[in-house]
Amino acid sequence: MSMTFSGQVALVTGAAAGIGRATALAFAAEGLKVVVADVDAEGAEGTVALIHAASGEALFVRCNVTQEADVQSMMAQAVNAYGRVDYAFNNAGIEIEKGRLPEGSEAEFDAIMGVNVKGVWLCMKYQLPLMLAQGGGAIVNTASVAGLGAAPKMSIYSASKHAVIGLTKSAAIEFAKKKIRVNAVCPAVIDTDMYRRAYEADPKKAEFVAVMHPVGRVGTVEEIASAVLYLCSDGASFTTGLALPVDGGVTAY
Repeated sequence: MSMTFSGQVALVTGAAAGIGRATALAFAAEGLKVVVADVDAEGAEGTVALIHAASGEALFVRCNVTQEADVQSMMAQAVNAYGRVDYAFNNAGIEIEKGRLPEGSEAEFDAIMGVNVKGVWLCMKYQLPLMLAQGGGAIVNTASVAGLGAAPKMSIYSASKHAVIGLTKSAAIEFAKKKIRVNAVCPAVIDTDMYRRAYEADPKKAEFVAVMHPVGRVGTVEEIASAVLYLCSDGASFTTGLALPVDGGVTAY
């Protein structure tokens, strides 16, 4: 994959593993400096080490995206290290539901909404003014195909991802004339450590999940990273307010 970028600095939250790590590595492979943010210090430092091993430049910043002070500090550390943030991938998220809507708890609701919605809102709250001051930038938020329709037994998660798309579209319109683009990527089921843990004990369920995608398999983290980099790249300069499904055809029905 080869992209063209006008900026030099990318920030990725939830970068300790999975989609976040793959996207941080992809940004670094394109020659960008990368701010690697996560609450998982060990995993994030591992991402930084992989970037350094490939002769890239990266900085780890510990950040709990539900805490405003942490988000402020993350942005300050990014600017102190690299002077600016041209691209932001707000990817930190959780999914902890196990049952139908009435079976969910208030604690689950608060946790999911805190990371998935408040976290994205807080990150954009501090990224947008910075990008406005520096003359532009691009933001991509991680939503989900669950934010484009129903997700049985994942109602809170689905609601959170619908909210991410709402935040994305609203910010995109607010800053459309300010050279700031805001988009969302909407993955279906992706082959991550979380996915493997969930289905390794039940191969039949894993087979069902694969078949539910018209292409006949789950996605890879690299495929999501490619979509994120495209949305940040100059090739997507006329694209804002988009919730892009990367889903093996799931939403085509």
